[in-house]
Amino acid sequence: MADISLSDLCFSWPDGTPVFDGLDAVLGPGHIGLVGANGAGKSTLLRLLAGELRPARGSSTVSGGLGYLRQDLGLAVGQRVDTVLGIADAREALHRIESGVGDEPDFDLVGTRWDIEERAVALFGRLGLDYLAGSVAQLDRRLETLSGGETVLLGLVAELLREPQVLLLDEPTNNLDSAGRARLYDVVDQFTGTVLVVGHDRELLDCMGTIAELHGGRLRLFGGNYSDYEQIVEQEQQAARAAIRDARSDMRKQTRELVEARIKLDRRQRYGQKMYENKREPKIVMGQRKRQAEVSAGKLRNGHIEKVHEAQARLEHAEESLRDDREIRVELPDTRLYPGQQVVALEAVRLANGPVVSLAVDGPERVAITGRNGAGKTTLLRRLIAEPPRVPWRMLPQRLDLFDERRSVFDNVAAGAQHAEPERIRAQLARFLFRGAAADAPAAALSGGERLRAALAMLLLADPVPKLLILDEPTNNLDLVSLRHLTQALAAFQGALFVVSHDRRFLADIGITRWVELTPDGLG
Repeated sequence: MADISLSDLCFSWPDGTPVFDGLDAVLGPGHIGLVGANGAGKSTLLRLLAGELRPARGSSTVSGGLGYLRQDLGLAVGQRVDTVLGIADAREALHRIESGVGDEPDFDLVGTRWDIEERAVALFGRLGLDYLAGSVAQLDRRLETLSGGETVLLGLVAELLREPQVLLLDEPTNNLDSAGRARLYDVVDQFTGTVLVVGHDRELLDCMGTIAELHGGRLRLFGGNYSDYEQIVEQEQQAARAAIRDARSDMRKQTRELVEARIKLDRRQRYGQKMYENKREPKIVMGQRKRQAEVSAGKLRNGHIEKVHEAQARLEHAEESLRDDREIRVELPDTRLYPGQQVVALEAVRLANGPVVSLAVDGPERVAITGRNGAGKTTLLRRLIAEPPRVPWRMLPQRLDLFDERRSVFDNVAAGAQHAEPERIRAQLARFLFRGAAADAPAAALSGGERLRAALAMLLLADPVPKLLILDEPTNNLDLVSLRHLTQALAAFQGALFVVSHDRRFLADIGITRWVELTPDGLG
């Protein structure tokens, strides 16, 4: 059976930044979801397995043929379909053999792939790409334009044609619409080898049989799917919080007993010194008593100090087990919209190269805009902004590029909230988990998750306060912790939402109240 073996695997970047140290694991056979925060090393591990990077120490072994679907495929347009799939040479050799002019190198090139063309066309149909190549003859056509979703599915076809026993998928659903996701889920489900998936798509991760978590430079395996993993981690966190409470209580007790012991010892010493000075017993006896008392006092004091140190160690161990599960808890009463308050009124607006649409939104509706890739969802958002909306609005960009990178988080937020007192801005930033010095960090130094929280703070604390938020594929490239923070912030928002997303679980979590599908005929 195909599997992946890691033995003392270590990797650091050229500047010395460690990624992970001493990974030992066997992944597979079966379907495994690889999760972890941004920067934990998930994509790096896939690149090590694919041989694109070399470890600092240790090794990784993949038993069986390997297929690797990268995040950024970078397929060049203008190429023939078979060239993109990597089968052009095999097809040419096959045609020479069929024409009777093939030689030994041609047979070597074809190998066992006599049905490579038919398999390619079948995979195109299975993944909904038959409009690109629905027949063997169309494998010769040139691809002029490719959407992000088409690029991902073409890359998947190319890897599957290699008939791998181990398939590595790095964020495969990022650019897929709902139909594309469903087809990819089906392909993964029916793949008989080992699959290792890096992703934040919880629906895909729930199709896995094992979850592998990269956390703190270590790899840990959890039996079951992502929902099972979430339950296990939450149970462990509850136990860790209880252990911290017990350890803190014990720490206070041991510290109190140490103080009390010191007070008693001081009293004894003062009493003994007074007895010695009054010379109520022979000098030799009193000296012996004094030495014994000092030894006993030292043992007693050291015993209490040792107990304090042990309690401190237990507290530190318990705190190490607790993850950073802080939540965004922000109140945004000024974002409230009332039922019937007009938000958007598009009437008979023609989208570029698309249908004529009309859309009215009143009050705090939460609207999900769905549709196939290329249907014009982003174009619809642009027209919505151009009208413009009837209430103050803000848009969360996909690239989170709304910062002045040289300025601090506080300065960026303050620039858009000019009428707010600095103390109020800092108080609100603390609710977005930017406390103390964290609020003064330059935007350029923020991690991916921090950039999301800072962007949300900029939008939601802006002046005038937004009563409509517009989000275009907000979950793309977010790790699962950032996804949770986004959901928490949107839960506090009391205005209207327009969201383009194919992440059905995210849409359910943020309480979508209205679903609008954009088709070639308009809004349905």
